[in-house]
Amino acid sequence: MRSASNMGPARDTPNRSSPGGGEGRGPATPAQPQEGAVRGDPSDIRTGDWVERYLPAPLRPYARLARLDRPIGTWLLLFPGWWGIAFAAPHWPDLRLMALFALGAVVMRGAGCTLNDIADRDYDGRVARTRLRPLPSGAVTVRQAALFMLAQLAMGAAVLLSLNRVSILLGLAVLPLIATYPFMKRITYWPQLFLGLNFNWGALVGWAAVAGGLGWAPVLLYAGGVFWTLGYDTIYAHQDKEDDILVGVKSSALALGAHTRPWLYLFYAGAIGLWAAAGLYAGLGALFWLGLGLAAAQLAWQAAAVDIDDPADCLAKFRSNRVLGWLLLAAILAARLA
Repeated sequence: MRSASNMGPARDTPNRSSPGGGEGRGPATPAQPQEGAVRGDPSDIRTGDWVERYLPAPLRPYARLARLDRPIGTWLLLFPGWWGIAFAAPHWPDLRLMALFALGAVVMRGAGCTLNDIADRDYDGRVARTRLRPLPSGAVTVRQAALFMLAQLAMGAAVLLSLNRVSILLGLAVLPLIATYPFMKRITYWPQLFLGLNFNWGALVGWAAVAGGLGWAPVLLYAGGVFWTLGYDTIYAHQDKEDDILVGVKSSALALGAHTRPWLYLFYAGAIGLWAAAGLYAGLGALFWLGLGLAAAQLAWQAAAVDIDDPADCLAKFRSNRVLGWLLLAAILAARLA
């Protein structure tokens, strides 16, 4: 039940999905209750949240399909685009572009989560954690969900078409990755790699939207983001490793197992090294290096402190990557404005 492509995470990031091979095994054991869930209820639908308090009843299932109640996934999708815009800007970044990318991140993440729920609706209905989601609970039909997804895609297309020609071509080029990502956890132990390829594509589009082309700096920024995603999504995947074994879902958490921590250091070192190289190519000054040092410390803390056998701690460390996103953005902006 992991969300599709670079459109966004499902619970608070891309959620876990069951392969067809899980059929006949019966439902997975209930996962840990998610934030906002009633104690003792394993459902990942939060009761009494702002969706229930403020939205009219007919709109609530669509907000949950789009994961509007779980914003961390949108942030993780958005930051690479903002980084790319800030990297390419000579001084202060174009606020119009920043706003467009924010809107694009919201609707494309929502479209991806909707597609994911359509694909996994039968399995979701057999698992306690996901049985109350809009499709398995019957709150919306498959047709309604599909129409909602198309509406979100249309909004995303409108955002893309407002950019320059190179950005539009890059946006089209990522479509094969978007289309194939939902199936990666069924065939490889490294769906986190494919998630990284999707989630960080905005770094290329953001740079191109400002500069009208590409270069080594955005490519290195993008590659660093892929390593970053490998790290944080491996941490996230450890929450569901027991269920994944039962239903046959593959993940880097299962591939690495007890050896995860040194690999996290490696992934995060790769991210910092590639971002440093991007900074060199972009000609960023001392303030960038100070901010990058703080970002490196944050990632090192994640790798050192995470308890891979504690789902709550894994979720907390995963969510802390919003701090990393802001640190790197601040480092880029400070260097450009100095």
